[in-house]
Amino acid sequence: MDLFNYSRRETSEVNIGATPMGGSNPIRIQSMTNTATQDTEASVAQAKRIADAGGEYVRLTAQGIKEADNLMNINAALRRDGYMVPLVADIHFNPKVADVAAQYVEKVRINPGNYVDAARTFKHLEYTDEEYAQELQKIRDRFVPFLNICKENYTAIRIGVNHGSLSDRIMSRYGDTPEGMVESCMEFLRICVEEHFTDVVISIKASNTVVMVKTVRLLAAVMEKEGMHFPLHLGVTEAGDGEDGRIKSALGIGALLADGLGDTIRVSLSEAPEAEIPVARKLVDYIMQRQNHPYIPGAEATGFNYLSPTRRKTVAVRNIGGDHQPAVIAERLDGEYETNPQFAPDYIYMGHTPLKMREPGIAYILDANLWQGEEGTYPAFNHQQLYLLSACQADMKFLFLTYMTLNEEVIACLKYHPEIVIVSQSNHPNRLGEHRALVHQLMQEGLENPVVFFQHYAENETEDFQIKAAADMGALILDGLCDGIFLFNQGNNISHATVDATAFGILQAGRVRTSKTEFISCPGCGRTLFDLQSTIARVKAATSHLKGLKIGIMGCIVNGPGEMADADYGYVGAARGKVSLYKKKECVEKNIPEEEAVEKLIALIKANGDYTDPQ
Repeated sequence: MDLFNYSRRETSEVNIGATPMGGSNPIRIQSMTNTATQDTEASVAQAKRIADAGGEYVRLTAQGIKEADNLMNINAALRRDGYMVPLVADIHFNPKVADVAAQYVEKVRINPGNYVDAARTFKHLEYTDEEYAQELQKIRDRFVPFLNICKENYTAIRIGVNHGSLSDRIMSRYGDTPEGMVESCMEFLRICVEEHFTDVVISIKASNTVVMVKTVRLLAAVMEKEGMHFPLHLGVTEAGDGEDGRIKSALGIGALLADGLGDTIRVSLSEAPEAEIPVARKLVDYIMQRQNHPYIPGAEATGFNYLSPTRRKTVAVRNIGGDHQPAVIAERLDGEYETNPQFAPDYIYMGHTPLKMREPGIAYILDANLWQGEEGTYPAFNHQQLYLLSACQADMKFLFLTYMTLNEEVIACLKYHPEIVIVSQSNHPNRLGEHRALVHQLMQEGLENPVVFFQHYAENETEDFQIKAAADMGALILDGLCDGIFLFNQGNNISHATVDATAFGILQAGRVRTSKTEFISCPGCGRTLFDLQSTIARVKAATSHLKGLKIGIMGCIVNGPGEMADADYGYVGAARGKVSLYKKKECVEKNIPEEEAVEKLIALIKANGDYTDPQ
């Protein structure tokens, strides 16, 4: 794989109704209904809204035989009204339901974690090699008849692995790891290959973007090694709603799309399903602008491990680099100083704007020819000002560089001046490629200067800005290359506060800096057991000021306890109108009436000493 030049991974084509995926087909967009699948009228209406918004596949849950049977009526109603969008049945726990659904839809999603293996209990089990082989044979014995039904009905399948629902069997041998997720998938894929069943799509998801990206990269490498070229479905599970859901999804999915991985995506938002489609469309269209871009002559640094990256070693310059969390730099070229205390940047770049006042706790960056050595301020240079830089006695200096200006003179200067923080710039159509190329050259030269990534936009819509910025930063953060982020937007209608909050949101989505409560919330489906959107709003209203906590809000138990494995507290649908509360993985209170559950959650947080009153 070329780290610096964009090209899509070559995949086999999969037939899904009249909308094939993979091969030379465009990246497909999809969503999932949150209606009861037995409610034909509501499901058809919502499927139409998804299709009208541009969704190319519509997924519906089928908890049991009745729901699977009703897929026939939903399919027929859509076709009768001229909607040819392929339908996908989502199956958990019951392979018999998959057998039925395969007769009525264009694709069936099964979950290796619960297709044959028992529901996850979080208990550590021990298997001998012989016992493990027997369990694999059980999978084969049950899976092959399903494949035969799919062959007879020209039905594709998706093997959909979720971090939150790995089986205890996989956990016993591999633990809660990317390797375990990949093996869970490969067990089923190898059977497909042996049975000559090729209409297969794969997804391998997590709510943790680090796990999600690392696992998909690993899966693509393992498939390549075994001669498999199946297309990939990308998504971040339980991404949430609002700006958090958009940033988290764009960062995780965008990091993979930017490397050419992915043939279909779903942006999982805790909102109306049709609201997911425009977000996904914007993300795909933005990444696809990189096609056929001018060549970037980057070279991968010795020792860099794309499949399991670690943070690049850098010297600490003040509070940037070393073991410090990535810094946030903001601009105030218009002379405005106001910041949100929750998302106050570490540094504010003023450029040529004279410094009139200071916000407490914030340092300022001035262009070198304006800087007078004032306390709490630092000079910024470009590559043509090296003579000024060498004469400057400041203990921290910022040097704005592009990859193409990183010449021998600049490299020599950097070796002599470890106090320089590099601000990496790019106007290339594939700015990720140039940013990566610059840092990889630094690594190859043995330079340990910290690197802050400058990302420049001219967006007028907040959503567009957030999607693009998160997509551009995803791989840089997850590759371990990021010592700081500097977002600059020259469009109208987007405030400094929004730009600052987006920078912090991107770092939190990449799991490198926490600045607010993290909500892990599912998008909802026909399995959801309470009003998800209103519940999320109520929980957020009561807890969003609690910096550093992770709170899971899950509609049912399919992925609930698993995806919340690293959450501090969990709110999970247990039965219709009933909720169970979790502390870490432990269920501490069951079957609470929905109308009491949010208050009980707050009481649980308070009882454990994790609650503070809003300021």
